[in-house]
Amino acid sequence: MTMFHQRIGLRFRILVGVALTVALLFWLAWRLPATARMQRTFGAPSTRVWAVWTDADLMKNWWGPRNFTAPFIKNDFRVGGTYLWSMKSSKGEMFWNTGVFKEITPNRRIISTISFSDANGRAIPGSQAPVPGRWPDEITVVVEFTELNGKTSVAVTEVGIPFIVMPLSKIAWAEQFDKIQALLAQKESQ
Repeated sequence: MTMFHQRIGLRFRILVGVALTVALLFWLAWRLPATARMQRTFGAPSTRVWAVWTDADLMKNWWGPRNFTAPFIKNDFRVGGTYLWSMKSSKGEMFWNTGVFKEITPNRRIISTISFSDANGRAIPGSQAPVPGRWPDEITVVVEFTELNGKTSVAVTEVGIPFIVMPLSKIAWAEQFDKIQALLAQKESQ
């Protein structure tokens, strides 16, 4: 075998090894559950941020990333209560979420489940989720509000999302936080 053939063979084996490694990492990222944590500090007291976060009419202004609207938001905001939230893309696609409020500490903490659902609030299996990754039937969302000197830090933790969607989740929450900031600024000027 010539030196040329040896080099080609080595390059081919390296290329195959890299391709297999990338495929394995992608497969793992698709299947592995992860925990994502996003945080933003708003220039408003926790009572105002809490109101924007929990009032269904106000939520319609911020639920969903940029270029999404929230035409339908229904909250039975109590421990054991359920919710049904919609997101509508600029292309007209509707996405629905439902869940149960597990813990509510006013102005401090909300723990809930969240699942993909149909428009009637019936949860759909995670295997039928309309987004990438291997989704469980529900994930846990913890929202914590911490006020200091008239500003409120909000930390959102999503437990159980597919690892592959972590970057998308962080982008979506950053865009939702931007909407909340704009809503709080609008309320401040009124």
